[in-house]
Amino acid sequence: MADTSDHFDGRRFFNPGGHRLQPLTAVPQMMLEPRTRWPSWIDVPAVRPVPRGREPAVITFIGHSTFLIQTAEGNVLTDPMYSMRAGPWNLAGPRRVRPPAVTLDNLPPISVVLLSHNHYDHCDLRTLRQLARRFDPLVVTPLGNIPIVRSTGIRRVEALDWWEPARTAPMAVTLTPAHHFAARGVLDRNRALWGGFVLATGERRIYFAGDTAYASFFPEIGRRLGPIDLALLPIGAYEPRWFMQSVHMNPDEAVQAHLELRAGASLGMHFGTFQLTSEGIEAPIRALDEACAARGVPAGRFRAPAFGESVLLA
Repeated sequence: MADTSDHFDGRRFFNPGGHRLQPLTAVPQMMLEPRTRWPSWIDVPAVRPVPRGREPAVITFIGHSTFLIQTAEGNVLTDPMYSMRAGPWNLAGPRRVRPPAVTLDNLPPISVVLLSHNHYDHCDLRTLRQLARRFDPLVVTPLGNIPIVRSTGIRRVEALDWWEPARTAPMAVTLTPAHHFAARGVLDRNRALWGGFVLATGERRIYFAGDTAYASFFPEIGRRLGPIDLALLPIGAYEPRWFMQSVHMNPDEAVQAHLELRAGASLGMHFGTFQLTSEGIEAPIRALDEACAARGVPAGRFRAPAFGESVLLA
């Protein structure tokens, strides 16, 4: 990697454009915002993912930002998070209100993990340790994340910069830009990079956005790496907007991203699992339906999947 770039100053990574991140001093004010109460627990029956037949891919929503993507080249997990809490040592932080829809025991062999960034609700060390013991997968992740991934017993890690293709994955994987930040504590902010991924299997391309605010790079992702057959886009954890606009898309912005990607179809994620922000648990799904109707996106072209639902990509 070069000493500096349009998103690295030689010491820390940064977003080259878009809304500026709020300072840490704004966090207490954000925490005082009124919050819509979520249920304490919603049971989700454990399911077995639909096996892939002749389809290029089968995508199963496990919860939050965790998808199982079954392909001919191997099975992929995105941002695997199986713990009950998203925080240090799995003792602090938001508590999940829905269990993973596919248990670890019901996963098929996992070849590749796509890890978008190091936040606790996306980079769960306990889950990575379990995957290391069970499957010994390759982890593909943005720059700066190799030490934390290897600390879990994962032997094979490939770290990428934006627009860089993986060299060691069994399928074509490219890291894409995202507008976000990275931190595990108060002293390591933006020491590692964040991003999304485009995965190609046969003639089909799947875009996993990771965690991102809305920014100007979606048309370029479509131009460079498309056509995108299926986009997995975050729709939750977006209120209050004065704070979250620089971190997470809201459903209307996610629909705009869907249109700019020119995606054949999109599925929502990053909703209904951990209460990270102030909106209600059902608000992202309602707002997504309203945004699609307002922008003329046909019913079903962009929707929130059911927990445990498998989507066949023909």
